[in-house]
Amino acid sequence: MTNTQVIIKELPQGELTQDHFEVRTGEMPTCADDGLVVKTLLMSIDAANRAWMQGATYREAILAGDVMHTYSLCEVVESKSDRFAPGDIVATEARWAEYCAVPAKAAQKMPTDVPLQNLLSVYGIAGKTAYHGLMGIGRPEAGETVLVSAAAGSVGAYVGQIAKAWGCRAVGVAGGAEKCQWVVDELGFDACVDYRDPGFFKLLKEACPQGIDIYFDNVGGKVLETTLFQMNDKGRVVCCGAVSQYDGSAPSGPRNLPGMIVVKRLRMEGFIVMDFHREDAEAMRNLTRWVEEGRVKVIEDVVEGIENAPAALIGLLHGENRGKRMVRVAPDPA
Repeated sequence: MTNTQVIIKELPQGELTQDHFEVRTGEMPTCADDGLVVKTLLMSIDAANRAWMQGATYREAILAGDVMHTYSLCEVVESKSDRFAPGDIVATEARWAEYCAVPAKAAQKMPTDVPLQNLLSVYGIAGKTAYHGLMGIGRPEAGETVLVSAAAGSVGAYVGQIAKAWGCRAVGVAGGAEKCQWVVDELGFDACVDYRDPGFFKLLKEACPQGIDIYFDNVGGKVLETTLFQMNDKGRVVCCGAVSQYDGSAPSGPRNLPGMIVVKRLRMEGFIVMDFHREDAEAMRNLTRWVEEGRVKVIEDVVEGIENAPAALIGLLHGENRGKRMVRVAPDPA
């Protein structure tokens, strides 16, 4: 058997391109003691993939020559663990490869009573990131205004819908008038502002006439700087990502820090989804209920074929996705 893999041929110094990747055929992995060999079904595509190429973060850095790192849903094909059997569906840190060897302790058995795609989107890393960041750090109260950037993206699309389900006013920031209209019409946001518009500051003020109580930041940079001026006193800024800073050689930060934090007495906090694993059951109960009630729509963007993973990541960094982007490597088990 062959094992198609995608490696980082060269680490990018500026914008990520197809030339930084190479598709190759590797050897089939072997199963270690208390380990698994898994077949990749779906790979999560996230802006964080690009951040990992810049150096160590909350996880090890990706190096030139590495098979690209990812979070995947997989089927167990071989097990040397008494906790897993062939045929089990697991979520695990893996690689852009058809088959991977992973430690059993790093795998989580997943349910099979919902579409597997949902386990990467609304019930997976995207939905839980949105829920935990908004509820755990933003701590919304009904009637407050919640602003979220990258509002059409994998996390932002759920943040706004969760805010609405909680009784808040949801305002998005996205790129382009057509995408902003989609956020309002399809996702039910109260308003959405185009950050590319020269009048962005004024448009944001018009969309948030009572100011901004919670800002869920996925992009950093100019949008964060502009938003801080319009935060209400004692507002909360949830720092989830900084996609505007990942794909270039000269990242820039807001020029109004720490001034606005002090003047407005803001609370600004970063997080990663694993920080809130103890609240996962609560997140799943609420997300499941809201999906069943039609208050949260499941938005997924599936790219077919492992060879298309580089283009899927590059496109995500340029904002072409709507909802949770993932790559399908193999069909769901029958």
